[in-house]
Amino acid sequence: MKINPEISKLLKGIIICKETGIYLLDLILDTNINPLLLSSFVGALSLFGEENMGKIEEITIKGLDIQMIIVNKYNLTLIAIMDKEFVKHNIREEAEKSLDMFYSLYCDEIGECVDTNAFGPFKEVLINQINKYFGNLNNADIESEIGDFGFFTEAIAKLRNNT
Repeated sequence: MKINPEISKLLKGIIICKETGIYLLDLILDTNINPLLLSSFVGALSLFGEENMGKIEEITIKGLDIQMIIVNKYNLTLIAIMDKEFVKHNIREEAEKSLDMFYSLYCDEIGECVDTNAFGPFKEVLINQINKYFGNLNNADIESEIGDFGFFTEAIAKLRNNT
């Protein structure tokens, strides 16, 4: 399964690493992004925060042509790199779902983390989640254009899509 090219214009990549910055997995859609450097940078931010301000749950970085949402859970970090124009509807919840799934599948392998290739199959899970997320965003846009007509809303949406 692949990611729609329209989606890859908005979402530049996803990286999963330990809170310490140790790289585990990436789904990079923009080849200008170095996942190893980025995971190390975010790990350093987390360590800085923990030593000086307390545990950081979320970091938002904006600038240039991208923005990053960084979410921590299970001593793991998910970094979502997006186009700065991308509206982040429930992106934190989606990031937490990804970390929930990743942790439930690989909780035993994360501690050792000798071979990151073991996490490769999770890319398909991420791709499915991304496609579903953007599909839901598109459906929400259609619903907001149509309005709420009770149980007729779905029928009206289908009629508009067929014309």
